[in-house]
Amino acid sequence: MNERFDGSFTQQEAIPDDAINAAVEVMRSGRLHRYNVVDGEAGDVAHLEQEFATLLGAKYCLAVASGGYALATALRALGVGSGHKVLTNTFTLAPVPGSIAAVGAEPLFVGVTEDLVIDLEDLAKKVDQSDVLMLSHMRGHICDMDALMRICDQNNVRVIEDCAHTMGAKWRDIWSGRYGTVGCYSTQTYKHINSGEGGFLITDDAQVMARAIVLSGSYMLYDRHLAGPDTSEFKKIRYETPNISGRMDHLRASILRPQLRRLNAQCEAWNVRYRTVENGLQDTPGLRLILRPPEEKYVGSSIQVLLLDWRPQAVRDVMARCAERGVELKWFGSEEPVGFTSRYDSWTYATSSIMPKSDRILAGLLDMRIPLTFSIEDCALIARIIREEVGAVYQSIPELV
Repeated sequence: MNERFDGSFTQQEAIPDDAINAAVEVMRSGRLHRYNVVDGEAGDVAHLEQEFATLLGAKYCLAVASGGYALATALRALGVGSGHKVLTNTFTLAPVPGSIAAVGAEPLFVGVTEDLVIDLEDLAKKVDQSDVLMLSHMRGHICDMDALMRICDQNNVRVIEDCAHTMGAKWRDIWSGRYGTVGCYSTQTYKHINSGEGGFLITDDAQVMARAIVLSGSYMLYDRHLAGPDTSEFKKIRYETPNISGRMDHLRASILRPQLRRLNAQCEAWNVRYRTVENGLQDTPGLRLILRPPEEKYVGSSIQVLLLDWRPQAVRDVMARCAERGVELKWFGSEEPVGFTSRYDSWTYATSSIMPKSDRILAGLLDMRIPLTFSIEDCALIARIIREEVGAVYQSIPELV
């Protein structure tokens, strides 16, 4: 009962030496801007785009300044703007509804299930109110993509996949981001490859990618994109599409290219840690683990559990007791947004009706990062601490039984 964890939940792995060396080369060249290259050279950004597109089997890829910028660019490239409604998850993070609001559109929230994926029954009820769904694979949980795409295809709804938490994940052997019209990814510090900030947009649609490239600020240099469409696609688009600069630079791309080559190994390393925590929490009284269906090949860079129907003070007690022993848990049931746990009723710019089923789930949702700086022994220790503290609070409050 006296065990304590002394690690950091925000300490990421060091950038690999080959990535550091590549970054130093870029800095020595002085050519950081993606279009500042010597004759006959494509540059790190163009090569990174090509490598990411090849990995995922996508026709086109654009590297940008952030995952949130990728989301807003995808919306603009699909023609979404003022007066539009965009379907999106109730359980997501602020950049998702933020990107919708940024283009002048209105988020239309769809509920969450106890498995932390979008509620397909609720989606089916609301799908006729929009022609775009921004699907957030929040915290790495992937819904039944076959069923979701049937609903969307039958109603001519285009899907943008927010894959900030699912780079390297799959549903039925298809990469996350390859079901929808557009897939968007993040390379922010806490994501699966790390450039501090950054992102990708992929698609097989030549016109969508042409618009995205011009939106990102191509200055008519779109012929330098190795993973872009034929220059004929830009003939009209280049005159009618505004420049909303958000390009990735060579410095970040140089850091990401070596990491991308290690992505599969990194994903497996996360999953070993995830399963260690998950196994340690099995059959904890009062605690519900999240079902991961066999079709989902997830990346366990974080873990979520539910204390369903617990009183708020009891959840706070669990968090406080774990914190005293060095384990940092986030709670989506807090009345005030804290850190990365804001929720649909926190965003006053996005009007929404009360969603009791979703509120019940969010009220019991605890969330924890699993950095790769944790050892397997660390993960086992963390699970023991959470198990003990949940059990202690659960046994002390008869109303929870």
